[in-house]
Amino acid sequence: MIKTVDLYKSFGETEVLTEINTEFERGKTNLIIGASGSGKTTLTKCIVGLIKPTKGKVLYEGKDFHAMDFQEKKEIRKKIGFLFQGGALFDSQTVEENLQFPLDMFTNQTAKEKLDRVNFCLDRVNLKGVNKLYPAELSGGMKKRVGIARAIAMKPQYLFCDEPNSGLDPKTSILIDNLIKEITHEYDITTIVITHDMNSVLEIGENVMFIHEGRKLWEGSRREILETNNREVVEFVYASSFMQTIREKANLK
Repeated sequence: MIKTVDLYKSFGETEVLTEINTEFERGKTNLIIGASGSGKTTLTKCIVGLIKPTKGKVLYEGKDFHAMDFQEKKEIRKKIGFLFQGGALFDSQTVEENLQFPLDMFTNQTAKEKLDRVNFCLDRVNLKGVNKLYPAELSGGMKKRVGIARAIAMKPQYLFCDEPNSGLDPKTSILIDNLIKEITHEYDITTIVITHDMNSVLEIGENVMFIHEGRKLWEGSRREILETNNREVVEFVYASSFMQTIREKANLK
């Protein structure tokens, strides 16, 4: 579990995050949603330790990350997997080499042990046998799955996914969403997904937090978000004509 307590972040005189209190539960898909510029990325950077909060705490299993010494932070970071928005695969390396990179950096495993782990992760994301391909030879959906495979290579306890469906067609987006949810439940991971995609919210949003102008305005499940009367949430959820149609049909019943 990850928890934020009275979290604030300012850049100069500009306050970007204000009093964020929330819990990201283990074994569930926890989504952070909100419009562009709402503070989602800044909050994520505070949680993973890329930037330090102006005030407040980020607790990993009850321990304040930003109060830890260097070695303690390093141990936490080894337990974090990250799926980047653009994949962030190394173009000059094969799929196998991309997955092996974190294992080379952070483990003393033998070559066979690393290869076994690489093959296991690729098989888990339904990409068996693509080891020797390069990122340029993969489709967008395949790149995302390779990114997920690399993110779980170190058997993380915490998985962060930044806009995992960016640039994907609807069918592939659902596949990626379901894969993230399956892995979360299967390995009992604390998963945090940063997204503005309402399809993802409705597919996998077990816990959903809505941020508006740096503040947490609403929190609940994917079912509850369709029933809330919070004005800002309603405007965000039903911004598209497709979602407006769903709302109109629901109101007619």
